Formats: sequence, C-alpha cells, structure tokens
Amino acid sequence: MTTAAHRTAEVELAIGGMTCASCAARIQKKLNRMDGVEATVNYATEKAKVTYRDDVDVADLVATVEATGYTAAPPPPPPAPDDTPRDGTAPGAGTTPGPDAELLTLRQRLTTAVVLAAPVIVLAMVPAWQFTYWQWLSLTLAAPVVTYAAWPFHRAAWANARHGAATMDTLISLGTSAAFLWSLWALFFGTAGEPGMSHPFELSVSRTDGAGNIYLEAAAGVTAFILAGRYFEARSKRKAGTALRALLELGAKEVTVLRDGREERVPTARLAVGDRFLVRPGEKIATDGRVVEGSSAVDASMLTGESVPTEVGAGDAVTGATLNAGGRLVVEATRVGSGTQLARMARLVEDAQNGKAAAQRLADRVSAVFVPVVIALALGTLGFWLGNGAGLTAAFTAAVAVLIIACPCALGLATPTALMVGTGRGAQLGILIKGPEVLENTRKADTVVLDKTGTVTTGTMDLLAVRTAPGTDEADVLRLAGALENASEHPVARAVAARAAERTGSPLPAPEDFAAVPGLGVQGVVDGHAVLVGREKLLAEWSITLPDALADAKTAAEQAGRTAVTVAWDGRARAVLEVADAVKDTSAEAVRQLRALGLTPVLLTGDHRAVAESVAAEVGIHEVIAEVMPEEKVDVVKRLQAEGRSVAMVGDGVNDAAALAQADLGLAMGTGTDAAIEAGDLTLVRGDLRVAADAIRLSRRTLGTIRTNLVWAFGYNVLALPLAAAGLLNPMIAGAAMAFSSVSVVANSMRLRTFRSAL
Repeated sequence: MTTAAHRTAEVELAIGGMTCASCAARIQKKLNRMDGVEATVNYATEKAKVTYRDDVDVADLVATVEATGYTAAPPPPPPAPDDTPRDGTAPGAGTTPGPDAELLTLRQRLTTAVVLAAPVIVLAMVPAWQFTYWQWLSLTLAAPVVTYAAWPFHRAAWANARHGAATMDTLISLGTSAAFLWSLWALFFGTAGEPGMSHPFELSVSRTDGAGNIYLEAAAGVTAFILAGRYFEARSKRKAGTALRALLELGAKEVTVLRDGREERVPTARLAVGDRFLVRPGEKIATDGRVVEGSSAVDASMLTGESVPTEVGAGDAVTGATLNAGGRLVVEATRVGSGTQLARMARLVEDAQNGKAAAQRLADRVSAVFVPVVIALALGTLGFWLGNGAGLTAAFTAAVAVLIIACPCALGLATPTALMVGTGRGAQLGILIKGPEVLENTRKADTVVLDKTGTVTTGTMDLLAVRTAPGTDEADVLRLAGALENASEHPVARAVAARAAERTGSPLPAPEDFAAVPGLGVQGVVDGHAVLVGREKLLAEWSITLPDALADAKTAAEQAGRTAVTVAWDGRARAVLEVADAVKDTSAEAVRQLRALGLTPVLLTGDHRAVAESVAAEVGIHEVIAEVMPEEKVDVVKRLQAEGRSVAMVGDGVNDAAALAQADLGLAMGTGTDAAIEAGDLTLVRGDLRVAADAIRLSRRTLGTIRTNLVWAFGYNVLALPLAAAGLLNPMIAGAAMAFSSVSVVANSMRLRTFRSAL
C-alpha cells in the first residue's frame, strides 16, 4: 500500500498577545506538535512562519494559536491588478494605520501610572507629609493604577494560568493584587483606615498582624516601573519590520511605458512581463529587465556593492531599483512584482529576521525558576503559620509579605534604566542601540564581517593618482581632462572633474565639439586641443598607443583594483588617471580596535577580488571574500555561523540588509540606506568605522550594568524572603529595602554616562 506524497506550503501568521519571549516559545511548541507542521515564532516581529502539509488547513493553525491563549491572523490576499488606485500609488499604499494602537494604549497606561503613583509613593515614604486621611487619598490614586494601568499584567497572568504557565507577568499581577487587596482589607476591616493613621519610619524587625499596614505604594510603584520597561521595549520592537518596508521603498513608484509608440506614465505595480519602458538619466530602473535600446552606465552599488558603475547596452540585463547614471535606455521587463531581485532580497531579510531567535530578557529567564518558587513559598508560609496556630490574619500577612517583597520593583528598573542611560550616551557618540536583546550578542561576537563599499571605503569614486608621460605637466592633464569630463554625467567622469577643479584651483574651461562615445569615454576640443579621455580602446580607434611607461602604469592600476582612465591630446597619449573607491582614513585604526576587542575581521564584498584584496591589504584584513551577490552574503554569514562563530556584520547598503539581519549582531552605518539601518541591531550615525568598536564596547558595558542591576534587584528579594516568611518583615523595612534597591540600580546605571569614545 502506497501513500501519495504530500506537498508543503508556507504561511506567515501575525501573532497578538505575546508579552515576553516565553510566549513565543509556547506558541512555537504548540504549533510544532501538530502533525505535518514546522513553525518558527519570532517575538520581536510578532510573526509565525509556518511550513505545513497540504492536508493541514490554515484555519487549524490559527485555532491552535488561539487555543494557546493568543491571537493569530493569516496575511491578507494580494490585491488584483485592477485594484491599483487611479492616483498612481501602489496597491495597499496609504492603508497603514498611523500610530501603533497597541503602543499608544501602553503609553496611556504608563502616563496614568506615573502621574498617579508618584504622590502615593511620596506620601508613604515621608511620614511628615502623612496628613489626616492621607491613606484614603492614596487608595483613590492607587486604584486606577492597579486596575487600569496594570491590566496587561493581569490579563497575561490569567492567560498563563489557564495554560499552567507562570512568567514575570504572573508575579507582577499576584504581587500588586495581593498588596492592593490586603490594603483594602486593612483600610476597611483593620485599623489602617482610622483618622490620623501613619506609617512611622521604623527600621525594627518585629512580628505584626498586618491590620494596620497598607502596601499601596508597592502596588502602584511596581506597576509604574514595570510599565516603563515594557513601553521602551515595545517601542524598539515595533521597528523590527521596517527593514522590509525600507527595502521596498527603494523601488521606482512610477514608470514610463512605451505602448503603441506612445509614452504613458503608470504605477510600477501595473508593469507586466514583456512591457517596454523608458529610463531617462538619473531615474531608477523600475524592474528587472533587458536593455533593448540605448547604452548607459548603471549604478548598482546599493544592490551589488560594486563601486564602479556598470556599462550596459542592448541585450544586457539590468536590475530594478538601480540608478541610470548615463544615457537614455529602453528596457523590456523580464521579472515583475515578487519575482524581482529587490523582492527576493526583502524575503531574505524577512527570513533572516524570523530565523534569528529573539534573545530572552534576562529577567524572563530567571523568572522561569523564581516565579514558581516564590508562589510555592507564599503558599508554604500560609500553611505553616496556619498549622502552628498563629491565626488567619498573621498567616495571611506573612504570605502576602512574601509576594510583596518578591515583587520585582528594582527588577523593573534594572534593564530599562541601564538601557536608557546606555542608549542616551550612545546617541551622544553617534551610536543607536535598538533594544536589550542586542546587548547579549555583542558579548558573544568573535568575528566581524565588514562590507567594503561605504563601510571600509568612502563609497564614492575619487581620483587617486595621475601618471604622466615624460614631458607632460600634471596641471595640463588635469585641466584638459577635467574640462572634458566635467561635461559628462558618468560617475567616474564626475570624480575626475571634481578632483581636477580642486587641484587646479580655477574654473575648468568649457569644451567644444564634446561627444560621449558609449562604453568607451568622451572626446572633444579644449583650448584648441583635440582631447580623448576614456578606455585604451578609445585611443586605439584614433591610432594612438600607450608608451611603455603609461602601459605599465595602467597595468599596475588595474592589478590594484583601480579603474585606469587614459588621456590623450593632439595625437599622443599623455597620462593614465587612477580612479577608485578610496579607503577611509580611519578604517585601518578601526580594524586594529576591533581586533583588540577579540574580533576577527573579514572583508565581504560584491566587488572584484583584486579591488577587495587591495583594500584589505591597506587596512590590515587577512580574510577576504569577494565577488558575492546579496543572496551569497547571507550564505557566507550562515556558513561562518555553522563553523561555530558568532558573527557581527557591519554594512551600509541594501545588499547588506539581509546579511545584517542574519548576523548575530548587525551594525549599520547611518550614512547608508534606510534598509540597512532598519535591518541592523546597532546604527552608527557617523560614517567612521571606529564607531563600530565603540558601539561594541558600549553595548558590552551596558550589558554588564544590566547584569549587575539584576544581581542587586534579585539580591534584595532573596535576602528579605526568609524575613517575610518568618512574619518579621516590617513594612517600612520592606519599603526602605525596595527604595534602596531601586536607588542602587539607578546609580549603577548612571555610571554609563562616564563612557568615553576611543576616537
């Protein structure tokens, strides 16, 4: 008996209701238990990428997620071609909501908590301000905080409880609820509600029945602190998906299509395979295609990393989103929509983001053990005192004290304060850190992969050397060649013209009879001289040969990975100009600093090997991987990771976006494209590679500060738990310990302001 082979399909579900990385792990575990299903759930992007057999229905996947206590929604169907708006915008454009509704609600809850909790904490901690009936004002202010502001914690705790799980949300909900409910009992049925009641600032250890104690400041304060941490985490998390939008935004929005001999301007989304469209100088190529008419230089550096523009003519393939830097082109579309290289790169970025498991918050990891232990200890305390005849009030007071002292007030400050101070100091130094998950990866990184163009080099063409024939003055070469190149739009020509104008210190003369020779160079008359500037083949067409000295100079330049431009006038070859993407002055020092941090540098580029090896030798890099396409860059990072390396990637172009997302740590140069910046974990605002070393040092120090903060936060809880269980925890000692713990955490975090750059 044989069974038919099942086909597989993929779907991406939008997941809602996750509050920590353990939520993502729980959903992933449930989905993978389904027969024929393989799933990866990413907490950062709030998406589940699911591969399933054809006998599994998407509705079953959604139902499984919902049964786990979360929400799931499949992606909307793609719009039909007729759905394209008449105003020229792409399908679906303009439908994205403005501010994120969930983030806005969280900000409202945080604002409510901070405004109302502050006076409650002050009244509880300053006995001199405890006027008659102050406790009832505290109750009025604390009630909205514990109910409305803390609602996400209560909701998550209930969802976790239904599925037999416990997280930090469980502990926060139990602690704040216990503190608030006990305060209500003490106010209405105990002695805490009597006029003139005060909390004296006593640091004695004694057993109490709790009838006169209220814990409203603990309930309100913990809620405010934890909400602050959640808000800053959520704000950075919402940026995770913008790399894809940044990639897709690079494409041309409109295109000039040639139909029946007429030019028609239409949205790019309406292009079909086989359509012919016009690309004027300075315009982006709308989609992947083949040139059928014209010739030009195409700047593809943003996609391929190739620093020198590529000459294209009839029959050559061109890629969508690249820039036409030269003449007029007519292109026939060969791939459109999701089949283009740009769309494939967007999928690569998305796959890399989904495949990179979000690092769990340190507090969440500890809570996996800490929370159940605390709950068990509280129940054990209650049972012990009841069994020893201490009475219900005293037993319940001790149990509640266990929950209150364990409730992580300082823990709520541990990560956000260090992150805020660290990121604030980073911003002053031109370093933007996206979130706490990033920091763990800076400690683990042992290999740093450096993109060449725009990262190690300037990313723009420059005239680096002028090799002249005997008897030829360099100033004459620059003046005549610069004048002719100044009339050209080619990027290499612009580099020659700009440097010529700078070195001569005077305006370049205007050429006469200027003409561009496609694929070869330019020719014209300057100051009465017939001048040729371009490839050696252009000179050969005029029967001009290079003398041995210039031929050797040309060969040496090309072996060093530079573009050699020959110059001739009045029938003789006069010079060879060496043009290349220049290495930044600070790159060699940056490589030394990265080595000092224990990182092994690797140069990765889509450029030619000769160019890459020349740059690597100049900055001191021994490992070079050249001539790779964007998809191969991702494969290189994966290969290095498969070798057991923890990879940091530094890049600036669209071609780096997928590799930045795949790397364990992505550092994006802020002088680069939005796609690279959004795909990276760290953004280096300045174009100085030395900032990468500073970023790693600052991130490692910030992580160390967070770890120290967690030791302080948990240390106070753990040390005070035995006192609470013994029924000896005076509320003022608990309040003072909690306050001192918080002050210690904040003071430790503030030390990050002293971080100094090595620049």
